[in-house]
Amino acid sequence: MRSFPWFSSFFVVAMSAAALAAPASSQPAISLDEFLNTTAITAARPSPDGSAVVIGTEAPDWSGNRFREQLWLWTAHSGLRALTQAASDSDPRWSPDGKWIAFLSDRPVAADTKAGDATRLWIIAATGGEAQPLYNEKTDTHSFAWSADSTTLFFSIRQPISADQQDAEKAEWKDVIRWREQERGDALLALPLAAALARNRAVPPEHPQKSDDAKPVYPAGSRVLSTSPLEINDITPSPDGALIAYITNSISHRMEDPGQIEIFTVPVSGGASRQLTHNQALEDNLHWTADSRVLRFIVHAAGGSLSGPYRDVQGRLYQLDPATGSVTRLGADFPGSWENYDQLADGSLVAIGLKGTEQHLYHVIGTRAAELPSGEGSVASASIPLHSHGLVFERSAINVPTQVFVAADAAHPEQATAITHFNPIFAQRAQPTWRTYRWKAPDGVSVEGVLIFPPGKQNARNLRMLTFIHGGPADADGNRFGADWYDWATLAAAHGWLVFRPNYRGSSGYGDDFMLQIAPHIVSKPGDDILSGVDALVRDGIAAPDKLAVGGYSYGGYMTNWLITATTRFKAAVTGAGAVEHAANWGNDDVSFDDAWYLGGAPWQQPAMYQSEAALFRMDRVRTPTHIVQGNHDVRVSYLEGVTLERALQRLGIPHSFLVFPGEGHGLGNDPWHGYIKLRDELLWLDKYDPQ
Repeated sequence: MRSFPWFSSFFVVAMSAAALAAPASSQPAISLDEFLNTTAITAARPSPDGSAVVIGTEAPDWSGNRFREQLWLWTAHSGLRALTQAASDSDPRWSPDGKWIAFLSDRPVAADTKAGDATRLWIIAATGGEAQPLYNEKTDTHSFAWSADSTTLFFSIRQPISADQQDAEKAEWKDVIRWREQERGDALLALPLAAALARNRAVPPEHPQKSDDAKPVYPAGSRVLSTSPLEINDITPSPDGALIAYITNSISHRMEDPGQIEIFTVPVSGGASRQLTHNQALEDNLHWTADSRVLRFIVHAAGGSLSGPYRDVQGRLYQLDPATGSVTRLGADFPGSWENYDQLADGSLVAIGLKGTEQHLYHVIGTRAAELPSGEGSVASASIPLHSHGLVFERSAINVPTQVFVAADAAHPEQATAITHFNPIFAQRAQPTWRTYRWKAPDGVSVEGVLIFPPGKQNARNLRMLTFIHGGPADADGNRFGADWYDWATLAAAHGWLVFRPNYRGSSGYGDDFMLQIAPHIVSKPGDDILSGVDALVRDGIAAPDKLAVGGYSYGGYMTNWLITATTRFKAAVTGAGAVEHAANWGNDDVSFDDAWYLGGAPWQQPAMYQSEAALFRMDRVRTPTHIVQGNHDVRVSYLEGVTLERALQRLGIPHSFLVFPGEGHGLGNDPWHGYIKLRDELLWLDKYDPQ
């Protein structure tokens, strides 16, 4: 565990003691600083023979005001050890021969370069040693993959322009941003590994190529296979070495048209790309079958539809025959939402399925899915070694931090062994208890959620209760671990709150019909579900009627903003990155097609619905003291939505606070202190207006 810097220790200890007084227990409650010092696992990928696993982690670097990304290597012989020491190494991929690990990093490539100037592709020997850049040029790698024979790395970058073109653009436009006109698509490149290693061994070391001013500069030694007017992601070479499949995306990542996210193939020898899909779905996670004849992919929950207009349904698995263009749905008999998958040697799948509050492993053959015994809790990522029958996966539970597990047989994940032991502090602190809770919505539909009780309060009654609403809305709260500025339910429980986490209409894991019922009433329908759950908990004597609070972030912020206009029973609210109206938010949102689907069309097509489902036009009903947070670079929910909410509360004389985090987008991923301050002040706000 990493401790806070010495200069803040007095402040942290004082804050933790004041804000997080421990309940009666043989163990103390988790403190705010312990909670936010969590190491998160970002990747777990087995070597081709299954004998080793490379693991990516992210942890706060308090003195550096950043998050530190690091790679680790586990082997059965040596256990877990650090593979890299830099602060920004991520997305590791094994070479098929098991000799190398490629990864992304923004570390400097030479003495005359600086960290952060570009996110390049790096390689390191699986036996360890010094990492080496694949190229020196100042350009970001967007996606990458190894060739099947381990001799070549394929990667995508923004199409470069010449120095003359750069100078001409600067002279004509100065610092003016041409909103769409200046966008350039990607180039898909091939670079032989041997050539890159030779350049790194050169004496004196080779520097980035110098332009002749008239020609664009590509990474030295690379070969252009294809170009696209869009960004190239999820690069996937076929095992026979003939084709490369990839998925395109919007260059700006403003996903205004799901039709920009499609599957293509291009010959490894180079040439014109062939588009395989034409639909309104967001394809992801491409895999070739072993015979190189079929592509598998997933469309995540709220990722659109392969047929007809865009709509939000549960996650689905598909396979595509590139020769005929035919698409087949896999695991269609599963009633929940597919979250991810990998392939076994026989062509069947091991997939992660969300059903209700549990997320487990399933064996998928054709349309059928059989649950695999994977132990208590919820499974996250799952990876199968290229030449082994084993399985590597992540598992957690509400009280059990995420760890990486290795199973010798993918059919028996219950026999897996944990190979990481991050965040041991949670086992040394008082544990909240939890259970599912079900109730009926006003229209008779059954709704489910999770109750998390303060330590030692499982059977207590008339507890103060925080209704804590998940984002998405295509997500579901359940038996999985969370410990960060966004998912802090167990910290609230340690702080004496009964935490109610409702899986309202629009949540995934409960069937397509349940998800689809959120449209077009994007907040009022889920709002009825949530308030009826609060009513049921009060009737059952579990929640105290005069000690209720509400909060959430992103879509949870949308709902919080709506609910404080629907009832005055909440004593306090904490909301973040949530819209208060839908017209401007449709224009500012980077996934505007999703907003339009929820509300039945564009603002000029459904003006009445855009207004009736907006909290802004009901703000005169608000009486709840409200704490607001927002990143000022947020393009998912515009920072100006927070400004609008604050202005309304100010005009109405409602007690409120507004924290703006500079440089942060929709997630607070740049500076860990921003998440710390957010959570510190939210807990204080709740206590101020609804004390124990």
